[in-house]
Amino acid sequence: MSNTTLTRDTATARKAMIDSQLRTSGVNEEYVLSRMMNVPREDFLPADKADLAYIDRSTALGADTHLASPLFYGKLLLEAGPRPADRVLVVEAGTGYLAELMRPLVAEVTTVSASDAAKGELPDGQYSLVVVDGAIEDLTDSLAATVEEGGRIVSGLLLRDVTRLASGRKIGGQVSLMTVEDIGIPVLHSFDKKKGWSFS
Repeated sequence: MSNTTLTRDTATARKAMIDSQLRTSGVNEEYVLSRMMNVPREDFLPADKADLAYIDRSTALGADTHLASPLFYGKLLLEAGPRPADRVLVVEAGTGYLAELMRPLVAEVTTVSASDAAKGELPDGQYSLVVVDGAIEDLTDSLAATVEEGGRIVSGLLLRDVTRLASGRKIGGQVSLMTVEDIGIPVLHSFDKKKGWSFS
């Protein structure tokens, strides 16, 4: 198969993804649809998994490594509402896809792996927008500290074994994540809460 045919076929798949997965779920904003149309998901998967690029679920690639469903990224971009002046920190799930979706929409994108972020090994400085490529059980103090005053954070959140899209804003030095909606999101186990002893 020629490269031209491959390009045409994957563009058709992206269009079908937008029409059948995003628009039908209320994701209609042009900036979201444009980025997801113009960034080939298959480029962020190993060759042997490229045919999974446009299915309506996540593709696991290893510990804390995945390409989440198209709907998760569409909803995340919509909730984040990236602005041209934003300095963005992307907590990565190992593919670089979310950072590439975000890059042309904002002033600056910095990435950090989920495992490093969970350990508190974060870039210096603060960001007007922090986005997390997966669901976390615990928003660590160190990750919350990367959000500047008035800044936003959008992430998946694991609550009672259910994953939800969540967002928050830093006000008075505090960040609280509020759930937006239930949605299937891969869990970043680096952010699991530490289990302690309990007595009944």
